[in-house]
Amino acid sequence: MLKAVTIALVLCGAMAAQQIKKVAVQPTLAGDGPAMFKEYCATCHGVEGRGNGPAMNATKKRPADLTQLARKNGGTFPDVHVMNYITGYDVVAAHGTRDMPVWGTLFRSLDPDSEGVAKLRVKVLAEYIKTLQAQ
Repeated sequence: MLKAVTIALVLCGAMAAQQIKKVAVQPTLAGDGPAMFKEYCATCHGVEGRGNGPAMNATKKRPADLTQLARKNGGTFPDVHVMNYITGYDVVAAHGTRDMPVWGTLFRSLDPDSEGVAKLRVKVLAEYIKTLQAQ
């Protein structure tokens, strides 16, 4: 089985320069959106989803402020787009490569015998991100 990876923050050097290090992905319960967000997303997006996590300066492009997704989509949360982005189906070629891991692949590696569990993880994570929307 391929070893899955996720993003972790490593502080090093006298100036505490930030680097992104790939480490083994840690499994969480597939139905626990807050736990998945904390484990897989908060390092870059911050615990409140504002794009201000501890690894934000280690990426080429600042992580998205996930609290503004509905506002930027005319007041409607873009469920399908968010799930497709998490899964890795939506990539904007003009933006170059993405720093964000393709979680669909990583989620499938956590439950290699069940494509359904990977899809559940993506859906539950997107539903949790929906709760973070600014009012």
